[in-house]
Amino acid sequence: MKINKIHHVAYRCRNAKQTVEWYGKYLNMDFILAIAENEVPSTKAPDPYMHVFLDAGAGNVLAFFELPSFPEMDRDQNTPDWVQHIAFQIDDLNDLALTKAKLEADGIEVVGPTDHTIFKSIYFFDPSGHRLELAVNTSTADMDKKLDQVKWDMLNEWDKTKVAPDHAKWMHDGSHRP
Repeated sequence: MKINKIHHVAYRCRNAKQTVEWYGKYLNMDFILAIAENEVPSTKAPDPYMHVFLDAGAGNVLAFFELPSFPEMDRDQNTPDWVQHIAFQIDDLNDLALTKAKLEADGIEVVGPTDHTIFKSIYFFDPSGHRLELAVNTSTADMDKKLDQVKWDMLNEWDKTKVAPDHAKWMHDGSHRP
């Protein structure tokens, strides 16, 4: 068996309607489906929920659950808030700048653009506290090849030492620039 693609990725949200409207306004995602039940189909637990699905482009679906009978949602307190995030790819640095300006005009704090050498991105939070990233690829074929050649060496070294390997230090020391 081989996975074809991700069918959807689901997260919890504070308010389904607010989430659908926010993702439509700021990320131009279309609302494609709503499912509401008073019983969870897989477990038969008597938990009412609203499950909404958004078009994240290219056949990708982002979904959210509003769960009114559960305690207020929170994030994993043992994980830094910069780790868990949803990264969306866009095509254009100009669109990145325009989206940043739109978010900031509405009082949404944005970090970046951050230059990761192989992509540039901005970071911000949705109304439920999920960290989001918009990324524009900036890598070259040569960069991609170099990273592909060292990925297993990096992973194996990390697995033994838990110290960041320097196989791709060119990404951060500036030596990749002409």
